[in-house]
Amino acid sequence: MASNKERFADKMEFPPEIQQPNIYPLSWNSKTKKLQEVWEAARREDWDPEKLPWDTLDVDSYTWEERESIAYWWSLLSVFDASAPPVFAEALIKTYEVHEEDPVRKCFFSVTRDEQNHEIMCGLAITKLLGHPDPITYVPKTDLGRRLQKNVQWLYFNGARYWTGYKQAVPKYDLAVLFSSFLMGEIAAATIFKQMFDNSREAVFKEGFKNIGRDEGRHMAICMAVMERDYPGLKEETKAVVTKQIRAGYLFLSAVLFEPPMEFWDLPEDFIANQREGEEVARGAGFGIPSYEAKLENWRNAMINLKGVLDKYNIPFPAIPEVGITGQEVSDVDLDDIIPVF
Repeated sequence: MASNKERFADKMEFPPEIQQPNIYPLSWNSKTKKLQEVWEAARREDWDPEKLPWDTLDVDSYTWEERESIAYWWSLLSVFDASAPPVFAEALIKTYEVHEEDPVRKCFFSVTRDEQNHEIMCGLAITKLLGHPDPITYVPKTDLGRRLQKNVQWLYFNGARYWTGYKQAVPKYDLAVLFSSFLMGEIAAATIFKQMFDNSREAVFKEGFKNIGRDEGRHMAICMAVMERDYPGLKEETKAVVTKQIRAGYLFLSAVLFEPPMEFWDLPEDFIANQREGEEVARGAGFGIPSYEAKLENWRNAMINLKGVLDKYNIPFPAIPEVGITGQEVSDVDLDDIIPVF
């Protein structure tokens, strides 16, 4: 049967111009030395969550309230981390479509791999603590466990709503905007994992937090290197989008790094009270969740650091009144416009 596909080779000496975006760069340009260094660090610092000292974790030494409370925090993290591999895989594809230089493509490959590790870490911790591989279908043993599971169900529902918006947003924005959203999460995440390493007593969790925190610091270095490369030539209309994304990123990531703002997240009234109770039980069991005050200070410091970066490029910083940061008012954050990341 003859093919209906149009043939070119018998009409011209060289093939016609390829329609863009085309996913195959077929080039390995390298312009940003810092990104190559970060990629090489990612190769050296690879780790395997399954090879951490899980045999030292004696779950029977914890009460069921403690086990369910610690598993709640991992479940809270996994709402974000389970979305991270496809989120960064989508961004990795974009780096190929726009024919980014070779070290950028390598770095995004490493971020996708790291986020997969973080998701695996969440799954292993939850499965060990609950004796069940899924916090949604798990049957809680305590009243607190039942209330925390309801929290997880609501977070999972909220997080799931952002995937369609993310897929629509990635083709719309250039990498300069994408990186501003990514940097938002990396700055705050690197701090919180360092604190959880310092304040947790279980060897396997400390080792996991050490590795995750190191990964997040490397991701931050990637974002900074790309921003230093791209931001000096940023157009005014793109700067306005960056300002909006910073505000949206604060609202989205507050659910895991601080407390979820109710005007943005669709959550029941008792959500924060249940979360605070569970965190108190987990802290009492030696699991190093930062206090409310420490989380507030983390966010404030992260915002001040990020503001310092954006000020260098005359990009207006949004007001973040929740942590006492003044700036440009951003009131029209829409689900379909934001780039949620972790």
